[in-house]
Amino acid sequence: MTICSHCRQRKAKRRCPALGSGLCPLCCGLLREKDLHCPPGCRFLAQHKPYQENKIIRRKTTPPAAAPQDERLNWLGLLVEASLHAYAGDHPAFSDRDAVLALEYARDRTEKGRSRLLLTGEENRVKNEAGEAILAGLDQARFERKIILPQDVERYSSEEKLKSLGNIILGVKYAAGGNLEGRAYLQDLARRIDRLKELSDQKKIVSRP
Repeated sequence: MTICSHCRQRKAKRRCPALGSGLCPLCCGLLREKDLHCPPGCRFLAQHKPYQENKIIRRKTTPPAAAPQDERLNWLGLLVEASLHAYAGDHPAFSDRDAVLALEYARDRTEKGRSRLLLTGEENRVKNEAGEAILAGLDQARFERKIILPQDVERYSSEEKLKSLGNIILGVKYAAGGNLEGRAYLQDLARRIDRLKELSDQKKIVSRP
């Protein structure tokens, strides 16, 4: 009997392509896309992802964007969505599906930069232009408190970036309501940004090199 390479206790019923060894179902679920950079072709990832996303979306009674967040993630989320809004404004054919693909591209690149597991062939992946724009914004993102002191300008961690990107991906899918080919999320985003501008022309997303 093959033993799980992670817990060393349960039977390894799943072959993990990221580790190149066997995992039990419990460890597969615990490590999936958290401690492991799972390749898109993994059948266990493909089976799990739609179920988990639909479960989270069904559980929410309000859009993810309206859920309480800490101030740091609010600022970071605004920056990411501003990048999407700007790109969509220059590309009329840009859809909610394109927004999800761009966010997933940025998330995968951020995850790869954090992970010690680098998969062969990843560098040859075709670049996503909108995703690269999001990454450029994330690289420059800084959080500034309302009362600015020299020590109050803080960089964002990879974990915060991944959490923000994940929240926005769910937000796009929630707003799209099952029709990612449309622009329901992007139109709602445009309305939200317009409201922010109306509330105060001096409130801006701040990013400094």
